[in-house]
Amino acid sequence: MTISAFLKLVELPTKVASVIPFLFGTLYAFYAFGEFNFTNTIIMFLSMLIFDMTTTAINNYIDYTKALQKDGYGYEIHNAMGAYGLSPKLVRFLIYVMLMVSTGLGFYLVFRTNIIVLGLGILCFAIGILYTFGPLPISRTPFGEIFSGFTMGLILPFIAIYIQVFNQGIVNFSFDEWQLLLVLNIKALIGIFLVCLPFINCIANIMLANNLCDMAEDLINKRYTLPIYIGKKAGLILWEALYYLSYVAIIISAVLGYLPWFCLFTLITLVPIRKNIALFKELQTKGDTFVFAIKNFLLLSSSYIITLILGIIF
Repeated sequence: MTISAFLKLVELPTKVASVIPFLFGTLYAFYAFGEFNFTNTIIMFLSMLIFDMTTTAINNYIDYTKALQKDGYGYEIHNAMGAYGLSPKLVRFLIYVMLMVSTGLGFYLVFRTNIIVLGLGILCFAIGILYTFGPLPISRTPFGEIFSGFTMGLILPFIAIYIQVFNQGIVNFSFDEWQLLLVLNIKALIGIFLVCLPFINCIANIMLANNLCDMAEDLINKRYTLPIYIGKKAGLILWEALYYLSYVAIIISAVLGYLPWFCLFTLITLVPIRKNIALFKELQTKGDTFVFAIKNFLLLSSSYIITLILGIIF
């Protein structure tokens, strides 16, 4: 397997959708709680990145082996196994290796923190596998947007925050003499949810845009995604509304003191994002307009992170 084939199989450029929320969570932990643990950060980054690549490889493997239509719609180009003639046996071996490495790093991170990280890691692991594997993968159901948005947009940055502040009482779990005790810092958790909402929405919208573009192909391949159920018109309305809700969340977070006022400058990106929304609503194709979902995510998230950094500095 060549390097280019591997990068195509794991779709490395798409990992920005997990790296950016991770970076935000790390920065927010420093802004809100004044904590940064370099070793924990590196371990989580590697575990997260390798596991993300693993789930993408599984997705490409499943799509290739289960697809009823392997030509047309650029399938022979978009799927790495078809484009590079990769053998299923080799891809399976690579998946197993990456899965073991990411799992090992995850357990080491649990050893350095506490059992809460284990629980969240197992949850992400289960969602990541079930998203693309099993008798009915989540990605082939109407719930793909919800699971991808909350997993990568909320749980991932929450773990990035928690590994820095696991000893500050945000979430405490104990079991002693048959008594189970779970203590939650509700104020802090509400704040984390609000500041992560833009990532939840933008990541869900990447999935939604993908499914809107693939409606015809999904019907042929029996992938009954959200747009198949609610229709293209309702799907486009939802796609647009989630962006506006993201800006509302930023405003509320700044007003309540969860974010620095600098983050309100993120609202400037509403101008180009509205333009991209209009262009996508006119035409939904992978080759022409799907990129607007990626551009919107990068525009909003990069400005969000930059303004958070300004808030940390000043």
